[in-house]
Amino acid sequence: MGCAPSIHISDSRVVYHSSKESEERNSPHQTNTTMSQQQQGNPVPGLFIKSSNTSTYKVRTNSSKKDKRENSQSMEAETQTSRSSVKAPVTDVQFGPMRLHQNQLQVLLVFAKEDNQSNGFCWACEKAGFRCNIARTPESALECFLDKHHDIIIIDHRHSRYFDAEALCRSIRTTKPSENTVIIGVVRRHADREESSILPLISAGFTRRYVENSNIMACYNELIQLEFGEVQAQFKLRACNSLFTALEKSQEAIEITSEDHVIQYVNPAFETMMGYQIGELIGKELTEVPVNEKKADFLDTINSCIKIGKEWQGMYYAKKKNGDSIQQNVKILPVVGQGGKIRHYVSISRLCNDNNKAEKTCERVQAESQTDIQTGRHKDRRKGSLDVRSTTSRGSDGSSQRRHSSMARIHSMTIEAPITKVINIINAAQESSPMPVAEALDRVLEILRTTELYSPQLGTKDEDPHTSDLVGGLMTDGLRRLSGNEYILSAKQTHQVAGSLISPISLNDIPPQITQAMENEEHWDFDIFELEAATHKRPLVYLGLKIFARFGICEFLNCSESTLRSWLQVIEANYHSSNSYHNSTHSADVLHATAYFLSKERVKQTLDPIDEVAALIAATVHDVDHPGRTNSFLCNAGSELAILYNDTAVLESHHAALAFQLTTRDDKCNIFKNMERNEYRTLRQAIIDMVLATEMTKHFEHVNKFVNSINKPLAALEENGNNGDGESIKTVLTSPENRILIKRMLIKCADISNPCRPIEQCIEWAGRISEEYFAQTDEEKRQGLPVVMPVFDRNTCSIPKSQISFIDYFITDMFDAWDAFADLPNLMQHLDNNFKYWKGLDERKLRSLRPPPE
Repeated sequence: MGCAPSIHISDSRVVYHSSKESEERNSPHQTNTTMSQQQQGNPVPGLFIKSSNTSTYKVRTNSSKKDKRENSQSMEAETQTSRSSVKAPVTDVQFGPMRLHQNQLQVLLVFAKEDNQSNGFCWACEKAGFRCNIARTPESALECFLDKHHDIIIIDHRHSRYFDAEALCRSIRTTKPSENTVIIGVVRRHADREESSILPLISAGFTRRYVENSNIMACYNELIQLEFGEVQAQFKLRACNSLFTALEKSQEAIEITSEDHVIQYVNPAFETMMGYQIGELIGKELTEVPVNEKKADFLDTINSCIKIGKEWQGMYYAKKKNGDSIQQNVKILPVVGQGGKIRHYVSISRLCNDNNKAEKTCERVQAESQTDIQTGRHKDRRKGSLDVRSTTSRGSDGSSQRRHSSMARIHSMTIEAPITKVINIINAAQESSPMPVAEALDRVLEILRTTELYSPQLGTKDEDPHTSDLVGGLMTDGLRRLSGNEYILSAKQTHQVAGSLISPISLNDIPPQITQAMENEEHWDFDIFELEAATHKRPLVYLGLKIFARFGICEFLNCSESTLRSWLQVIEANYHSSNSYHNSTHSADVLHATAYFLSKERVKQTLDPIDEVAALIAATVHDVDHPGRTNSFLCNAGSELAILYNDTAVLESHHAALAFQLTTRDDKCNIFKNMERNEYRTLRQAIIDMVLATEMTKHFEHVNKFVNSINKPLAALEENGNNGDGESIKTVLTSPENRILIKRMLIKCADISNPCRPIEQCIEWAGRISEEYFAQTDEEKRQGLPVVMPVFDRNTCSIPKSQISFIDYFITDMFDAWDAFADLPNLMQHLDNNFKYWKGLDERKLRSLRPPPE
């Protein structure tokens, strides 16, 4: 255990033993005992000096005879751990998508004296295949480490009289190469003493401690655990330097946040783009830094995607530190970590106008899009680089240049409609998109340039003729085919109230049978047909008086009950009792549904008194003077109304205009005459907006806006546990824009709520609307007009099929959304029952309202 055998190191780093010691080649401590015999001056004892002709370290010592034997073993020995003629192994380590090559591990043993423990680690290094150096002093240890950058350093902490192990560890830790080095402290075993704390060692920079145990297998096991534990972890961390270098030099702005959206890292490109210094961002929550777009629905869309582990990519406007808004192309990636949970979010963004590519793309696409629309052909936006305008303007006068300058100013304007911004973003995205994506975006642009953005596209008529005809009749303005058989309906043909109708009735004077018919008018199952019979087809005046009194309409309008009564009589007189469906009974039914919805708690929380007044008045007048024909019919027939309103929302515009004409022409029925001017204008606008919302061509636009602006934000608040957060809910409900959407949805649902009524009422209403459509088809055939809804031929029509199509296409989604908002389980149950009823008749191949008597 004294002198080690001689070892010579060849350039190939393979160990060769001298013949003298070959029989001891299994000795646990094989060292080079070469010592310098020519000493000059008094060098520092133990200082290692690199030999010029070998790759080992030699030790220079004082020449005193007393220390010669000791110093002969206080040398640096490099042990080649592989057996003779075996090269050092290289291990591959997988680090995410990176494959790293880990060379033979290097171990530095710092022991002042050779003993069983140091020999145990020497032999363990040879067995494990590690290269090993031994240093006897702190100075030589530090120099050796700075030269070789060992993976593992094992320091003897048992003998404080030789050197201060903790001070040595601190010295090593101050050097840059030690950042990923594992340092072990060997401590004494004290069986009779209480376990000491490891914190001083940790504070000094040690990775862990090793309680002395010279057993060779114990030392070997320790090294193997280090290799596959701390060393491999540090090796991976060392590889992160290359990743951070890539991040730091990337031209794309990169931001990394925690799962709680606390900023952990931003690269220089991010700082440059956003105008922040890194110290202003690190440790801040995203909500504290105004770098993201603040539109709630947009952020909800992003969060709902990334929170389930999906990548989100899109474009949005971010705000720089100086307040400027910039458009970015952003990709956000969730990073799944421990426990399979998302631990980080990585955001990669770049400016949309990088190198002016976006502007060039937008300019070219805008020029090409006109040709696309005219020819109907799809073009590859990325192929055409020829600027037609620039080539044709060469040699011409200044007019083309002025036109080009004007166009440039128009395109640089910041006043843009939202749909324009969307189209421009898609145009810019095409520049860097693969061919399939660019072609798909062409199709998107074609769809966005149409006007019917919210209307679902139907299949062929062969697939569902009932739905196609129903939609064609309700959601289009018809075919323009004027044959001279113009349908005359003048806006001036209004009805005066007969003298016999102007009786001094009030709520106190209503006949008992009518009072009894209105007893349960506050309930959804109220029977409007019973009231129609009791009032001889004039239910609107009586029901109107009762409902308006319940809501205090006279008090709000500052009008008398007699004025209100006269107004109701005038309005009802201008409904056509000859219409099977669009008569005053339908108006009273819609008024009843409107009042019922206004009494629901969520609706009451949302609307102001002026909104309630507007809703009840709009429901009363929404179909006044309806001719019993659709807009498509009037447009095809060239009616005076269609000409007056340019074939656009013809009937709805007429209902709203006539309602105010009838009201204001005579003070006796002018319910608005005592209102303050500004309040009247607000009320008038609300009434007109609600009446126009009943036009079916805008059906899907209103429903989709309601779902996206109200249903989804409320659902998100509930999912996030904000049920009791009244302020957040109030913000969603009471914004002016959302109140308008709610009022539109309310009157739309009231207007076509027949499928949600009790079964007998549903059947009656289905029969009445079918009869009105039958009469229109008959007249279209008589006058030689285009037949808008061919399936509504009284000889061939299946009423069950028409009801099924109407419920499927218009009713179900709308009432699902309205029920989610207003909580209407009774209506949804009626809807389910009625759909099953019609389905049952259709399955039996029946075309009538009811099954035949058995």
